[in-house]
Amino acid sequence: MSDALSELRQIVARLRAPGGCPWDREQTHATLRHDLIEEAWEVVEAIEQNDDAHLREELGDLLLQVVMHSQIASEAGQFDLDAVAREIAEKLVRRHPHVFGEKKLGDSGAVLQQWDEIKRQEKGAESVLDHISLALPALMRAEKVQKRAARVGFDWPDRHGVVEKLQEELRELDAAQKSGEHAQVVDELGDVLFSVVNLARKLKVQPELALQAATKKFIDRFKKLEAVLVSRGLKFEQLTLAEMDAVWDEVKRLG
Repeated sequence: MSDALSELRQIVARLRAPGGCPWDREQTHATLRHDLIEEAWEVVEAIEQNDDAHLREELGDLLLQVVMHSQIASEAGQFDLDAVAREIAEKLVRRHPHVFGEKKLGDSGAVLQQWDEIKRQEKGAESVLDHISLALPALMRAEKVQKRAARVGFDWPDRHGVVEKLQEELRELDAAQKSGEHAQVVDELGDVLFSVVNLARKLKVQPELALQAATKKFIDRFKKLEAVLVSRGLKFEQLTLAEMDAVWDEVKRLG
C-alpha cells in the first residue's frame, strides 16, 4: 500500500479511536449512506465540468468514504481495507480471462457479455436481470435493466422502433388519464418513462445525466426570470401565466 493511502487509513483510524472526533466515532454504515451517494455524484459533477483539480478533490472525498466504511467494518472484526482491495483485484482478474488468460474477445460488446455471464455463474443467478440493485435511482436502474436485456438480443434494432413505442405509450397514457383511474395513469406514465430511457439509450445518452442537465438549465433560467422581474419591479402574483411565459422566452433568447 502506498505511503499516502497508509497515512489516510491511519488518520481515519485515529479519528474513530477513543479520544478521536466525536462525529466520526458516531458514524455507522447506515448513517454514511447519503454521504456516499452525495460524494459519488460530486465526482460526476467534477467530470462534467472537466476540472482536473476538482475531480482530484472529489475522488479524495469518495475514497474517504471507502476507507471509513472499511474502518468501521474492521473495528467490528468483519473486514478491512486490504480485504476490500484484495477482493476487487481478484474479481478483476477473474472477470477478464481475455486479458489474464488465453481467451480472446473481439470487441467491448463481447467483453460485457462475458462479464455478465461470469457474474451470473458466480452469484448463481438464473436470470440475466438478477442482482440489479434496488437502491439505484429509477432512471439508472431502468437503463441497466435494458442494457442487460439488450446484451442477449432483446432490443429494438434502432431508435425508430423505440420512438413508435414511445408514441404508443403516450396514447395509452392519454387514454388512462381520460378514464380517471389514477392507478392506471401511474402505470402508463411509468411505461412512458421506461420508453424515454430506452430512447436515451439508443441515442447513446445517459438519461440520469440528461435529466440532471435539464434540471440545472431550468434552475438557471428560472433565476434569470426572477432577476428580470425584480429589475422591472414585478412579482409573480401580478402576472398571468402567458406573461410569465413571455418573459421566460425572452430569457431563453438571451441565453
